[in-house]
Amino acid sequence: MGLYRRGKFFWFSITYQGKRIQESFKTDNRKLAEKLYAKVLTDIVEGRYFETAKAKKIKFQDMTEKYLEEHAHSRDSLSVKTLLMFFSGYMVAQITTKAIAEYRNMRLKSVKPATVYQELALLRRMFNVAIKEWEWCKDNPVSRLSFSVGNRNARTRWLTMEEEKSLLEKATNPDWLRSLLTVALHTGIRRGEILDLRWQNVDLLKRLIRVVKSKNGEKRSIPMSNTLFNVFKGMNVRDISGRVFPISKSSIRHAFDKVVEKVNLEDFRFHDLRHSFATRLVQNGVDLYKVKELLGHKTITMTMRYAHHYPESLRSSVEVLDHCYNSATFGVMSN
Repeated sequence: MGLYRRGKFFWFSITYQGKRIQESFKTDNRKLAEKLYAKVLTDIVEGRYFETAKAKKIKFQDMTEKYLEEHAHSRDSLSVKTLLMFFSGYMVAQITTKAIAEYRNMRLKSVKPATVYQELALLRRMFNVAIKEWEWCKDNPVSRLSFSVGNRNARTRWLTMEEEKSLLEKATNPDWLRSLLTVALHTGIRRGEILDLRWQNVDLLKRLIRVVKSKNGEKRSIPMSNTLFNVFKGMNVRDISGRVFPISKSSIRHAFDKVVEKVNLEDFRFHDLRHSFATRLVQNGVDLYKVKELLGHKTITMTMRYAHHYPESLRSSVEVLDHCYNSATFGVMSN
């Protein structure tokens, strides 16, 4: 019982709640073994040891497969690929904050910070589930790591009213393109959310669109503008799948790229339609909190990445000063 030496290494053996625990410290240094033994006893008393022991037996790949099966978000299948390559062969207990920092630094050399953010956010979610639901461990090594990307990847591209008019006028082929672009411009929903949109979630009576499957996993409802209401009313063809737009992601990409080239829009991506929605609302005085709710963001910081002003939209803010001065009486000193 206790700490002892077997062959080359030191071992420990204790009985806890009728269960015998025996393990090698894999060191021949007595002082180090004594420190490790003291830590084991503390971990057992505080309830950490058995979670750690379980994590030592579970491969990272097994945790990933279980998470994707039970909790996958729309983009997780992409974010997980590089994580699996880097942490291949790791047990869950071996993924430390230091190892994750090495992963972060490696990825930042080849991809944008926002991509790294998405991958580490996925890793953090997996550990949170492993802690709360599966009770595999008690510590999230990602939570101690700084990986905020701030606004380094923020884009400031949105459509002017003239550009939007030209884009919609040319969006005649395929026949669904103009309707799809109008949905994006009048709701701010993401491309994946558009592809997942079902007719059962389009409420023409209440004039609401319900986003059931979103990027962050939370549902939200978006009121329809009159323009959007008329678009949905005019869409008579229904697909057996129930999808509003029964097309593929590649079909959208091909049609969108073609019309953008035809209109000669420079540096414009499909996601910039979402930028245009948010920017137009903010520029016309809509409160940022309301824009946040419409976009489905968890924090106002994320919304601010989409909210841009042009000089004329700010003019009314400084014109307040004129009203202040006009309402005040100043004495004019004369010589």
